[in-house]
Amino acid sequence: MQAIVGVEHVLTDEAAQPYLEDWRKRYRGQALAVVRPGSTQEVAAVIKLCYDAGVPIVTVGGNTGLCGGATPDSSGRSVVLSTGRLNRVREIDTDNDTITVEAGCVLQNLQEAARKADRLFALSLAAEGSCTIGGNLATNAGGTQVLRYGNAREQALGLEVVTPQGEIWDGLRGLRKDNTGYDLRDLFIGSEGTLGIITAATLKLYPVPVAQRTALLALRSLPDAVAMLSRARSGFGPSLTGFEVMAGHVLEAVVKLFPQQRIPFDGDSAKSAWFALLELSDSESAEHAQTRFEHVLGQAIEDGLVLDAAIAESVAQSKALWHLRESIPLAEAELGKSVKHDVSIPISRIAEFVDVTNAALQTKFPGVKNIVFGHLGDGNLHYNVSRSEDQTEQELLGLQDQIYQLVHDSVHAFNGSISAEHGVGQLKTRELPRYKSELELRLMRQIKVALDPKGLLNPGKVLYV
Repeated sequence: MQAIVGVEHVLTDEAAQPYLEDWRKRYRGQALAVVRPGSTQEVAAVIKLCYDAGVPIVTVGGNTGLCGGATPDSSGRSVVLSTGRLNRVREIDTDNDTITVEAGCVLQNLQEAARKADRLFALSLAAEGSCTIGGNLATNAGGTQVLRYGNAREQALGLEVVTPQGEIWDGLRGLRKDNTGYDLRDLFIGSEGTLGIITAATLKLYPVPVAQRTALLALRSLPDAVAMLSRARSGFGPSLTGFEVMAGHVLEAVVKLFPQQRIPFDGDSAKSAWFALLELSDSESAEHAQTRFEHVLGQAIEDGLVLDAAIAESVAQSKALWHLRESIPLAEAELGKSVKHDVSIPISRIAEFVDVTNAALQTKFPGVKNIVFGHLGDGNLHYNVSRSEDQTEQELLGLQDQIYQLVHDSVHAFNGSISAEHGVGQLKTRELPRYKSELELRLMRQIKVALDPKGLLNPGKVLYV
């Protein structure tokens, strides 16, 4: 490996340690070495070397995953392959509205490159300052703008992938239509590095919106939030970019822990049971956006659906509202470890799911606290459970398997998914057989064996064998 990538890019001992622990510090593994290739050809040569030697490979990007999908096991047999040096923007085609970038490109840098070309790359999430596009595609990341632009899968047109045998598939086609057989691109997206290693991608770009409007809404209940989402869809159509929902006590925790932030309401509205953050992106004019915003929100307030609305009047105010939402995971970290769930539920059943599951948790684990927030616009909730006042963190974590089962059983009963945007990793591999049919699992295993017959790519992730 040193001969392939250079001595300084093969890390062992202390230099390798930052790559061996996940972001949440939940998983820690060991590795023979960490290798940092600087080109697709070097990735292919490293993979072929490992394939011939029977050495497992775990790929890591920005290491911001929440399910341990980029952390090696404790055996020390694996090589960890970091895509950090694969960080170039290869091409921007404004006529075709595409950008081609390497897998290690940090999402925020990709967004800025698009912006310099007067285009928008629409994938946006809290970790965008450190997560990489390869990891985003490997986990089919979602984020705050899925409602309008879709998950990472919908934003990718083509991929470059290194196979488990060290061959390079060049699928970097900037085509919106290509009906020539099986869609290999979609096979690799969301596979979490278990079928091949994504080294580059051709992605969709969009015109930069002429105007954006952001508002925080105070609401009485989660059913009112669902009703407001329906009204916003009707009133704004495809201009509705995001619709986030947050339990009131969750935002209260944010402003208590971070006093420089505030909920922009007075009186009872500041203590509302639920809040929604919505954003409109308009292609006509600022005046048109403002008129539509005021009409739809004004009517919702007049009808009693919304208690109050704080409309951002500047970019700074808009960023402050989004900062409230994006500070929730930071507040959670300050409050201590919790049992986290990344689930999706049919939007029409979300309110019922939360009521039923909250009640079930209180019956079995009295006093635990629910931290509920997420992307209501696409049905994705972060439904987290933190300790009761008389519990220690360790006592809560001792119950986590029971909590997972209760919550995931409820998700399944509501026809939902136990992983909406964070992937499966090693956190949920044993859970899948409870909620996927034997046929689904058999088909997944057949695909894995067909592409990676030695089982060397990211072993122990996604599929429990």
